[in-house]
Amino acid sequence: MAARRIRQLGDPILRVRCTPVQDPKSPAVRLLADDLRDTLRAARKKYNMGRALAAPQIGAPVRVVLVEIGKFRATMVNPEITDVGSEDFHVWDDCFSFPNLLVRVTRAYRATLRYTDMKGKVVTMELEGPMAELLQHELDHLDGILALDQPSGLDPFAYKAEWEKSHKPSERYGPPRPREV
Repeated sequence: MAARRIRQLGDPILRVRCTPVQDPKSPAVRLLADDLRDTLRAARKKYNMGRALAAPQIGAPVRVVLVEIGKFRATMVNPEITDVGSEDFHVWDDCFSFPNLLVRVTRAYRATLRYTDMKGKVVTMELEGPMAELLQHELDHLDGILALDQPSGLDPFAYKAEWEKSHKPSERYGPPRPREV
């Protein structure tokens, strides 16, 4: 268990389509999950951001994502989005692999996610808003796609420090969505 170096823009591993994990209960997956957790926590301290980390970002070209948001913690093995809603929203996306930049992207506001946990159980989740955006971002990493590849709108790139001087953090996700009744 150790914090690993997060791969930065230009590292070829960030462009690799990751291979599926054959045994989610294997010791190798457990070690990878521990390293992802340690790396995410170290990166949070360094960059003051971070909710998730994909395996290729620490040099492992396999389909594993670690998510830690509040009390929700999951190691997602072979995650896939099985459905998306028709409503899109815009978000200023950040990434540990290019931490000084923000990229405005368009994401599906709702998504259905399926993954296998490390005990071998298949889990299905309905996601919306920031959580849906986050998992779309992380799963893109597993396919070698970066937010920089998907700019949306006029002036879709911003230096993070400059953007933060003139915006509230809540503005990263655009206006709040009305709840369906």
